[in-house]
Amino acid sequence: MSPSKRLYDYAMRFKGYIIGGLFILALSVATELMGPLIAKYLIDNHMVVGQLEVAPIAWLLATYLALAIATGVLRYFSMIALQGGANRIVQKMRIEAFSKIQTMPIAYFDNLPAGKIVARVTNDTEAVRNLYVTVLSQFAVSFLSMFGVYIALFVLNAPVAAIALIIVPILYAWMILYRKYAQKYNDVIRTKIGDLNGMINEAINGMTIIQAFRREKQMHAEFTELNDTHYQYHRKLLVLDSATSHNLVNLLRLSMFVVFIYFFGTKSMETIDYVTAGTLYAFVDYVTRLFNPMTNIVNQFSQMERSIVAANRVFELLDNDGEAVSQKHIPRYEGHVVFEDVSFAYKGDEYVLQNLNFEAKRGQTVALVGHTGSGKSSIMNLLFRFYDPSKGRITIDGIDITTLPRQTIREHMGIVLQDPYLFTGTIASNVSLNDPKISRETVEAALRAVGAERVLTNLANGIDEPVIEKGSTLSAGQRQLISFARALAFDPAILILDEATSNIDTETEELIQHAMDVLKEGRTTFIIAHRLSTIKNADKILVLERGVIQEAGNHEQLVKAGGIYAKMYEMQAMSLQQK
Repeated sequence: MSPSKRLYDYAMRFKGYIIGGLFILALSVATELMGPLIAKYLIDNHMVVGQLEVAPIAWLLATYLALAIATGVLRYFSMIALQGGANRIVQKMRIEAFSKIQTMPIAYFDNLPAGKIVARVTNDTEAVRNLYVTVLSQFAVSFLSMFGVYIALFVLNAPVAAIALIIVPILYAWMILYRKYAQKYNDVIRTKIGDLNGMINEAINGMTIIQAFRREKQMHAEFTELNDTHYQYHRKLLVLDSATSHNLVNLLRLSMFVVFIYFFGTKSMETIDYVTAGTLYAFVDYVTRLFNPMTNIVNQFSQMERSIVAANRVFELLDNDGEAVSQKHIPRYEGHVVFEDVSFAYKGDEYVLQNLNFEAKRGQTVALVGHTGSGKSSIMNLLFRFYDPSKGRITIDGIDITTLPRQTIREHMGIVLQDPYLFTGTIASNVSLNDPKISRETVEAALRAVGAERVLTNLANGIDEPVIEKGSTLSAGQRQLISFARALAFDPAILILDEATSNIDTETEELIQHAMDVLKEGRTTFIIAHRLSTIKNADKILVLERGVIQEAGNHEQLVKAGGIYAKMYEMQAMSLQQK
């Protein structure tokens, strides 16, 4: 379906606003175009030299003024209706775009910078709003005005009005020619805006690294290159717009007046009373009014193209295959996890996990260790169904997890990431995530369980302490404990700790280790850890290398075996002794 057709469908969802606004707009055009006819009647019938009729003139002038006031009032209400409709359309479009984002797989966000997604939901939808408010209203009032003017011209003088119709195909041909080039320019401009937003977002998030490694000049050069490309295409569009707007219309206007002067001049020489003063005034007025809406139409070409290109980008987002957020609930499962000959590749045949077979029984703690890139986090991504296996299957309590909605599977899972993410709000809201099922008492209990009170006591407002985006005013340990309490507050059957202790100090690590020992009872716990000292008590340790399980057993068994794990443990122990 074309973007224009889809934009029409959106307008029809709120057709009451749109049709109402256009109807009122049509009335305003009618009242406006009655003015020259009243002036003609006034000049020809009541302003004869030496016989001025005051009373009729006063009434006609009053009527003229009343029509002008009515035009202004009707335009006011038409804009309110059209603005209201446009706002509702964009509100609906933004909700749909944001809802679509919620359904997109994690792989989608791996391939598209956050700034570009933000630009589509905000900038592009705002451009669409301008289409319904500015472009639609200007096109509507302009076309209605031109239609009304042509009717009036045919009433006044049909031959000249017929000649004036030549302007319509010229205007249409110019619009087609303009769109051919403007669409290409606008597409590049919108793309570069997304690139700029993405780069700005990345620069802000990575400002610490940029400044620490003195990469300001490099970032400035990259930004300048993008900005220059954006400028060049904007300049091309400006040249096109400049040639389109007043220049074209002025040429048509002058041509029309030449025809007008020639026609009436020659006819008046043949017949003295061919045209009256009132008719001449009305004709000049209507011809002037004919070209004003033409100017408005031509001037809106650029905005129309920008809006259509922006709408197309929003529709590209909406057309992605998402997965509906399921509201299905299942009873809390026991947490018996089995990987059966599981292989996985993020793309093509580049497998990062190969033929994995292991199980984690209810209440067990399974630790995953290995060098960077060995596949530890990929196992967690599969278990959480951020991705699905390329081969094999994963079961929980004997049920293939791919047979259940992703949200249903995750209902009884909790996760703590290496770099915890906190949302704008308070500490309490970051633990509960504003879930009505999580009471304040539950939040407090979870924070106490992980020992968070010991590191949050210095905060003036306690658990109601404001948290800004990402929790940048809190220490790494505080953020991690809040994230850990969040996972526990939801009472998961399966708890996943993705290197949750790698970025915190020893004292906080001891707090978390103690909380884990108390709370893992009855839960299946998966731990990814670089610090092998934190997993000595794990029921099972899997040693991964290039996506393959090379060793499996508990701490004592693996140390005694003298393999990969034993060497890693020995190296870490020596490193700690040297410190």
